[in-house]
Parts: sequence; structure tokens; C-alpha cells
Amino acid sequence: MSRRGVVLALRVAVAAGMLALLWWALDGAELLARLRGAHPGWVALAVALLVAQTVLSALRWRATAAALGQAIGAGRAVREYFLGVLANMALPGGVVGDAARAVRARDAGRGLGGAVQAVVIERLAGQVMLAAVVLAGLAVWPLVPGWVPLAGLAACAVAVLVMPRLPGLRVIASVLARAWLRDGAWRAQLGYSLAITGCSIGAFAAAATAVGAGVPVAALVVLPLTLAAMLIPVGVAGWGLREGAAAVLWPLAGLAPEAGVAASVVYGLAALASALPGLLFLPGPAAPPLSPGAGTPKG
Repeated sequence: MSRRGVVLALRVAVAAGMLALLWWALDGAELLARLRGAHPGWVALAVALLVAQTVLSALRWRATAAALGQAIGAGRAVREYFLGVLANMALPGGVVGDAARAVRARDAGRGLGGAVQAVVIERLAGQVMLAAVVLAGLAVWPLVPGWVPLAGLAACAVAVLVMPRLPGLRVIASVLARAWLRDGAWRAQLGYSLAITGCSIGAFAAAATAVGAGVPVAALVVLPLTLAAMLIPVGVAGWGLREGAAAVLWPLAGLAPEAGVAASVVYGLAALASALPGLLFLPGPAAPPLSPGAGTPKG
């Protein structure tokens, strides 16, 4: 087996192993009952919000690319983003689709380097906004019992989200300023990022409601932190890590761990469903080459 195959097998094993461990450690029967009883209307809302998130992310990528001197049409941006999300869902690591999106957009101006910058900066904007939402939740968390342990976990999550990127931020500071600040670009960046993060958190809240879990004030920190676990590059599409984070975090907010895990599973399935439009944009099979003389009128 190749090295890539080994890595893929390990990632799948990690995700499956964590899900099996949670099933064994928690009340599997309750988990199954919550999933079976999921309200289809709330699940559909979660899917719709995640589809909207992808469209808005595509528009944010287009705005970022435009600020860096690259011209990408809105239709193309949406098409490429759905393809990228579909690849990220199906393949380990969560970045294969983004890398392919950068390669395909290299003709939009400034070559492959500029395309990579636009993709990286657009993804970074989402992580920065998610970290900001976590910090905002911490600002009100002291009003809720049990905030001390959750505050520590949230601080660790913010460090995971931001600290590894600091060296890169120093290197591309001027590029970030052009993409986020110059000529009032911050307005579009802030608007898109708030809407995108709101769609993601709203989708998780809809998934939680679908399985009968409440969404109290504590969700201001619990939901973003659960989503942040998906950014750790282990497993496939966040499976296992997201559910593990839900099992640990939701009890700190006074919620049953089974409810958190069930909500996380529904969110993962909704995310997978929201990526399916990418199938519409897959390239078709190449036409077979014409044989010599084919298409030539016969005398």
C-alpha cells in the first residue's frame, strides 16, 4: 500500500474508532433513538443553511480574489467552491478541494501564486471569525454556571485556531491588508464572514433542535467550539473529532452528551447533503478522439 493509502486508512480508522468509542461510552440506545426521531424539517433547515454558507463563502472568495487583482465570475466562484467542498468531504485532510480550487483558478490573474493566496486568505478569514465568536461567547460566559472549565477549553481552541497561523500572517501581512482592509474591503469581508459563521452555527442549532436538544445561552460558546474541533487535521471531514468535542463540551453547558453527539452526527450528515450540488459541476467524460478521416464527408 502506498504512503497516501496508509494515511487515508489511518484517518478513516481514527474517525470510525472515535465514533465507536463514543457509542460504547455513552448510551447507544438513546443516541439511536434521538437520530431516528430527528425532525426532518429542522434537518432540512440545517442543509439549507449549509448550502447558503457555501454560496456566501464562494462570494467571499471572489471578493478576496478581486482585492488581490484576480477576476472570478460569481457563477464560476460558486461552481468551484461546491466542487471544493465536495472534495473536502470525500477526501481526508479537508484541504484537497481548496488546493484544487486554487489550481483551477490560476488563470484568473497573477498565476498560481495569486490563486493560492486568495484561497488561503479566504479560509483564514473564516477561522478568524470563528475564533472571534468564541471570544465573544466567553465575554458573557461568566454569567453562566460552570464557565471556568469551558473558558479554559475555549482559550485552547482559540490558540489552535490562531497561533499556528501567526508566522504565516507575518509573512503575508501586506497581502492580508490588501485583501481585508484596502479600499473599504473590510466591509465585505466582515459582512460575508458574519453571515457565513451565522449559517454554520445556525445549522448546528437546527441539528440540535432536530434531535430534541435545547439550545441555551451556553450555545454561544459550545456550538462554535464544537465546530472548531473540525479544523484539527485528523480523520475525514471532522467526523469523530466533532462528536468527541460535543460529548465533552455539552455537559459543561448542562446538556446531555448523547444530545450533543446526536446533534453533531445530524450536522455532519447535513453538511454532506449540502455538498451534493457539487456533483452537478463534476466534469463529464472526455470525448474519444476522432479517428483519421472521421467527420469527413464521403464522396
